[in-house]
Amino acid sequence: MTFCEYKPGLEGIPAAQSSISCVDGTKGILEYRGIAIEELAQKSTFIETAYLLIWGKLPTLDELEDFETDIRLHRRIKYSIRDMMKCFPDRGHPMDALQTSVAALGLFYSRRALDDPIYIRGAVVRILAKIPTMVAAANSMRRGNDPIQPNDNLDYCANFLYMLTESKPDPLSAKVFDACLTLHAEHTMNASTFSAMVTASTLTDPYGVIASAVGTLAGPLHGGANEEVLLMLEEIGTVKNVRTYVENSITNKRKIMGFGHRVYKVKDPRATILQELAEQLFELKGHDEYYDIALELERVVEEELGSKGIYPNVDFYSGLVYRKLGIPQDLFTPIFAIARVAGWLAHWKEQLAENRIFRPAQIYTGLHEQTYIPIDER
Repeated sequence: MTFCEYKPGLEGIPAAQSSISCVDGTKGILEYRGIAIEELAQKSTFIETAYLLIWGKLPTLDELEDFETDIRLHRRIKYSIRDMMKCFPDRGHPMDALQTSVAALGLFYSRRALDDPIYIRGAVVRILAKIPTMVAAANSMRRGNDPIQPNDNLDYCANFLYMLTESKPDPLSAKVFDACLTLHAEHTMNASTFSAMVTASTLTDPYGVIASAVGTLAGPLHGGANEEVLLMLEEIGTVKNVRTYVENSITNKRKIMGFGHRVYKVKDPRATILQELAEQLFELKGHDEYYDIALELERVVEEELGSKGIYPNVDFYSGLVYRKLGIPQDLFTPIFAIARVAGWLAHWKEQLAENRIFRPAQIYTGLHEQTYIPIDER
């Protein structure tokens, strides 16, 4: 049997055809269904963007209102899931809590009518609606508090911030958070999306698909990187320590978190938008000293590594935005999941259209014609 050249991590090997999103890593372009991310972040909302990604077109006013209403009506979670979440260990990571909770949804909606548009829409609505409630509920319960119930008078993003604090967010905070979700909603064939597609190809239920993707996103080389960025900024401590940190990292071949991307060879366009959002928040809520460290870090890394195509990615400034919004650091990755659910569901729906189970080949590197050695002779 003849094999193509082996590529670790399947780098550059197409695994699917898709019309959902497109990245040009050399020009720093990201499009959802052909629309530039800059335009969507400025003019659209996360829910409208989710509709665009999943259903393949911008909704009419009536379609958007119906979609928003359906999601609003399904925000609450069943008491059995809430009681299960109360048993989670206080020190467990919120991503583990989210993965378990999403998988549990499948127990309540186990019908797998994957050829039924009504079932598919219902699953999309429930998953989009309930995941933010689960993230906020887990955050409350690990502190010994009852979860804050959704506020039906608030839109999707304002409601999530409300469920974290039981305080209605100011308009800028809600708008910035909405833009953050839009920026993180989809990004072609990344690790968690591929995980979702492999799981979807077995024709399991969509809750298992999303739980699989959440588990993949949890890793520090994927969604968990945004938490690591703030830990890095804390470690650096002051602007004057930046160059020494960068030089030591290069010498010791230690990854500088928030920099570099498998696709982008220029600054991630999402990082540029997030930096602008951070500055808007600083103007309203006060400056963040870590931002000064981040700016110097970007300058020094570009000076030292820009020639290798290493620039800030989406994780570099997102943590600073979430920090200024008052969001706990270990919720950064679950918030990434809240956003990326839109992309995962879009790929799930696209996979179902022309499904073929994933079954890649491998290159065997082991031995042949070995004999079994009895246990008393080993």
